Amino acid sequence: MGLNNTPSSERTHIGIFGRTNSGKSSLLNAITGQNLAIVSEVSGTTTDPIYKAMEILPLGPVMFIDTAGLDDDTFLGKMRTEKAYQVLNKTDIAIICVDINQGIGSFEKSLIDIIKLKRIPFIVVRNKLDTTSNSANLEYEHDICVSSKTGKNITYLKELIGSLINPDDSKRLIKDLLKPQDIVVLVVPIDSSAPKGRLILPQQQTIRDILEAGALALVTKETELSSALEGLSKKPRMVITDSQAFKKVSEIVPSDIPLTSFSILFSRYKGNLKVMAEGAKSISNLKDEDTILISEGCTHHRQCEDIGTVKLPKWITSYTHKKLNFEFSSGGDFPLDLSKYSLIVHCGACMLNEKEVSFRLKTAIEKNIPITNYGTLIAYIHGILERTLEPFN
Repeated sequence: MGLNNTPSSERTHIGIFGRTNSGKSSLLNAITGQNLAIVSEVSGTTTDPIYKAMEILPLGPVMFIDTAGLDDDTFLGKMRTEKAYQVLNKTDIAIICVDINQGIGSFEKSLIDIIKLKRIPFIVVRNKLDTTSNSANLEYEHDICVSSKTGKNITYLKELIGSLINPDDSKRLIKDLLKPQDIVVLVVPIDSSAPKGRLILPQQQTIRDILEAGALALVTKETELSSALEGLSKKPRMVITDSQAFKKVSEIVPSDIPLTSFSILFSRYKGNLKVMAEGAKSISNLKDEDTILISEGCTHHRQCEDIGTVKLPKWITSYTHKKLNFEFSSGGDFPLDLSKYSLIVHCGACMLNEKEVSFRLKTAIEKNIPITNYGTLIAYIHGILERTLEPFN
């Protein structure tokens, strides 16, 4: 997968924060070399966060996020501010954009305190250097004066961004579990919920990681799985299936062949598989009238047999024999108050970066709310959880 095609979830996320009219949008345009964000003297020009993918060496693929001004106290401004603060949950590097003529005030210091609390590396960028002849008093370790208009020090800023963190290339989706020439069988159901003409992102990324390991990927539907296994010259290293097909696939795959799912792979890759497994087991503790949050990291058109809103509630209710309440979230929306929930069931999070997944996990753990993901829960319901975790032991 080339850098230009790197999924958003695999990019280093760089959030740009600051007051209205501090020059955030012009800074984004200067860094990217494109007029992506509308620049205006009118306060509140930037509404929803603006995303721009590019490459910065040595970081590689990055995602810049231009946010609305955090000091807008109008009704709409407060809604925009809430979205901007949500961006912090997925931010790997924060840029605090300051109008050099106004300097650092109590607002910026409060923002920096929040960023430090979240342990996010940050750069203070004092923009509009072209409008003053006075030198700024630099106060922080990474503190720089730039002009988005003339481009002064923009190259240095990009070099500073590129040196701020070291991407962890040691974490792999599946490559670390394979040897060259291993065979991995991928079970991909083609039903009404499958996108036409393409594989979904978890399947694409898994195939890519298998190829990078020098292993062989055999992709089949569950209806052809038996004949596919019979036709192999040697036993596959493992079988990976869509979680929805766990029951049928587990009956077909011999017990001496490791079995897991794409969702569980992603739980291991981005989250905490041990926490997710324990969360799945907590389903047995649910009581009548408990409320369960089912959260998806992406937004897509819901179909009649949607896994999140239809299948999972049906399976959970059938397993527990309890009268339960279900609530749903998707995309970047994740409730700040989790106190009403007895269980959180999250998707594999292929569309979320590791930073945001870690935030959601940490929030649930701090509130003592059990959290699991689609794959681990479905495996537990079907009585095969221990088997699906064996490949990682």
